[in-house]
Amino acid sequence: MEPTSSILIVDDDRDIRTLLADYLETNGYRTFGAQDGAAMWKLLDETKPDLIVLDLNMPGEDGLTICRKLRAHSSLPVIMLTARSEPLDRILGLEMGADDYLPKPFEPRELLARIRSVLRRTNTAAAGGADKAAQIRFSGWTLDLTARHLLNPDGMVIMLSGAEFRLLKVFLEHPNRVLNRDQLLNLTQGRDADPFDRSIDIQISRLRQKLGEDARVPQIIKTVRNGGYVLAGTVAVEPRV
Repeated sequence: MEPTSSILIVDDDRDIRTLLADYLETNGYRTFGAQDGAAMWKLLDETKPDLIVLDLNMPGEDGLTICRKLRAHSSLPVIMLTARSEPLDRILGLEMGADDYLPKPFEPRELLARIRSVLRRTNTAAAGGADKAAQIRFSGWTLDLTARHLLNPDGMVIMLSGAEFRLLKVFLEHPNRVLNRDQLLNLTQGRDADPFDRSIDIQISRLRQKLGEDARVPQIIKTVRNGGYVLAGTVAVEPRV
């Protein structure tokens, strides 16, 4: 863990913000707190956190709205906190681009483990992209490993969440190979799936939308019945010009 890593905690419950700030600072992180979306946007103009811990249920702009707006222009990692363990809450959070989720109530040490995992994956991907300074081309699209975004065939930038970037990169590193949900979750998040975990399916659905795919007959990321998913086509890794 980098000692200078900073976490922005967005929650309307002051006690939770204080508890998490104290715990994370004890474990070497800098923290900032915001009680709502307006305070969060102001802090983002003034600071550059490495990750946001975002509560789903807040007055005014809720966590889903905030995450959707954030994803329109940023790949900053987000861990969503949900007050209920309802699958719909988790699904909506992932659909809006959250990198991970944690239902309340939770143990602070579990949140700490999730933060470390997300930051480790993010930092590893960024370092790898910088070292290779490469772009990966496929089906007219380009994944920029340094900027961590997509370029469509017309050269337009398509923003990706951290989870979407890692998932697409895994597919591009294993083209024309069927990968099941357990393999994809392990390769992207370093953990195994539970029987009710649909996060990979949701992220694939989001990727298909950004790739302009028809969900009924996708041509790039295809579904293999009883097998998993496969990225079809030719993949070329090219040095940055």
